[in-house]
Amino acid sequence: MPGSNTTIAEYLTKYFSHFDSELKALLEKRTTLRTFAAGEVMMQTGQYFRATMLIAAGRVKLYREGEDGGEFFMYYLEPGDACALSMICATRQQKSEIMAKAVEDTTVIAIPIELMDELMLQYKSWYYFVLETYRQRFEELLEVIDSIAFRSMDERLEFYLKKQVRELHSKQLRTTHQEIANDLSTSREVISRLLKKMEYQGKVALYKSYIEWLSEV
Repeated sequence: MPGSNTTIAEYLTKYFSHFDSELKALLEKRTTLRTFAAGEVMMQTGQYFRATMLIAAGRVKLYREGEDGGEFFMYYLEPGDACALSMICATRQQKSEIMAKAVEDTTVIAIPIELMDELMLQYKSWYYFVLETYRQRFEELLEVIDSIAFRSMDERLEFYLKKQVRELHSKQLRTTHQEIANDLSTSREVISRLLKKMEYQGKVALYKSYIEWLSEV
């Protein structure tokens, strides 16, 4: 697992340096590290939260699940990020309306829900961090909504692939046509046809185990 010998204090210093010293000292004492293997479901739809998670290592993918069992990709969380929805649900003791899955081996700093009110009331750096987290996630959701409402499927696919390249920091995307179809709520046949079209246009190269993005992002 990533950073198996890394302490909470080291993660806080590396990824959450904007927290004031008193806040970091409190978190070091009152939080725990949790690890998740790649592919493991970290949070399920309908689950109650016992903690808010700060991402310390790895990468997390968030989905919205439909009544028919389908999944719709929302956004990624990386080191230095927090799950805004977990903050809301943990504070209000509400059930989760999303699913989170570890894309890579992932480590999180788990903050008990009983700490949430104290953090918001006593630490300005935490208060501003929460506001900035909400703002970032809201902007990402607006991008998703715009993609669905105003783009055709081939435009959505190109937008999706560019976003993956930027967020994964790699032009080689190790994913399957079915996984992309799941994320975009369409069929594998549609995605395969559009990827072939993009390959003909010189935008991608298709390989057995990955897709290589050839254009600018």
